[in-house]
Amino acid sequence: MSTMMLDLLLRSTWETVLMTGLSGLISLVLGLPLGLLLVVTERGGIAQNLWVNRLLAAVVNGFRSVPFIILLVALIPVTRFIVGTSIGTWAAIVPLSIAAIPYYARIAEVSLREVDRGLVEAVRAMGGNRWTIVREVLVPEALPGLAAGFTVTLITLVGASAMAGAIGAGGLGDLAIRYGYQRFETGIMVAVVAVLIVLVCGLQWLGDRLVARLDHR
Repeated sequence: MSTMMLDLLLRSTWETVLMTGLSGLISLVLGLPLGLLLVVTERGGIAQNLWVNRLLAAVVNGFRSVPFIILLVALIPVTRFIVGTSIGTWAAIVPLSIAAIPYYARIAEVSLREVDRGLVEAVRAMGGNRWTIVREVLVPEALPGLAAGFTVTLITLVGASAMAGAIGAGGLGDLAIRYGYQRFETGIMVAVVAVLIVLVCGLQWLGDRLVARLDHR
């Protein structure tokens, strides 16, 4: 592999890490509260509100039902409005984040629902308000599941960021399409696949270590 190709591979790897990291952070910051809202407003929840719950569930299901490649194209006007362009690494972060937020929200919802209801009722009996229950019971008890779900979300974003290369988003997907596929550079394609495997395995390893530490805290 030439020095130029190696430089392109390194730059593309950084772009993929940047897209995955920022969109993952946004999905955590917005997806976790959304998952909490889905849990606390459901029937029997600590802030039951079925209308709000059904509306949020419909929005989440709506975004999750759209294939990512279609979402990429459909959000081009939104992306252009937010970042001023519809191509490049920063432009790809917008649809990646919008796709990841409802995805992680559902994962968080599942983890939060697994928290022992007895603990919630015990805090209620001691006079704890809703915020206390969320802060002291729901989130701490669900942390291992939330961390495992976030790991899955990041790995999914790695694949989605590669797919975003189809519309010129940069990163490893763009490199594989422009050089590996269109110019028949087999070495580039093999290198991109190898880097993606390393990224996914690395993320999974880090996620597993974090979950194990949270389980034994």
